[in-house]
Amino acid sequence: MTLIIIILSVGISLTAFYNKNISSKLTFNAYLIKENNEWYRFFSYGFIHADFIHLLVNMYVLYNFGGYVESYFHLYFGVKAYFYFFLLYFGGLAISVVSDYARHQKDFFYNAVGASGAVSALVFSGFIFDPTQRIMIFLIPFPMPAIVFGILYLGYSAFMAKKKMDNIGHSAHFWGAIFGAVFTVALKPSLLILFVKSIIYLLHG
Repeated sequence: MTLIIIILSVGISLTAFYNKNISSKLTFNAYLIKENNEWYRFFSYGFIHADFIHLLVNMYVLYNFGGYVESYFHLYFGVKAYFYFFLLYFGGLAISVVSDYARHQKDFFYNAVGASGAVSALVFSGFIFDPTQRIMIFLIPFPMPAIVFGILYLGYSAFMAKKKMDNIGHSAHFWGAIFGAVFTVALKPSLLILFVKSIIYLLHG
């Protein structure tokens, strides 16, 4: 399913780059959602991106974590894996912009695009399965445990969302990540016990 999402995202994004009418129809806009009942925008915005770099980064992370999370879903959920993965990804798209919808219903000029919220949901779902996996990120020359990266990521996203210092959807990153972790634990609560045991082992290792 990861590959299908990537193909759709790349194809639709590239089309929208050169067709502003399509872009405007798919963009998340809380005002238009409320006034015109265009609820599909809670999902469609995730298939278009601001530029090539935005698209590349999201698809790169999706490629690296999507298959990884899918493998765990198959391991734990069997025939329901694809269905749950679908709910994880598209739930991440919708839930990650709920707070933006609440804040910007009267702001016609507020728009959002990109799969970051859903990608964050995938990443943090992966962290639930293995919080001790090593994460390498740009500009930091050493790997860090996923749980450490996760805490830093949530803190940074919350801080930047509050400060509103740039045009990046930090709020979507934060809530997408929270949704991914909570959704995964809700599917199989015993994962929380394994998660805690893994962290204890890391701290005492």
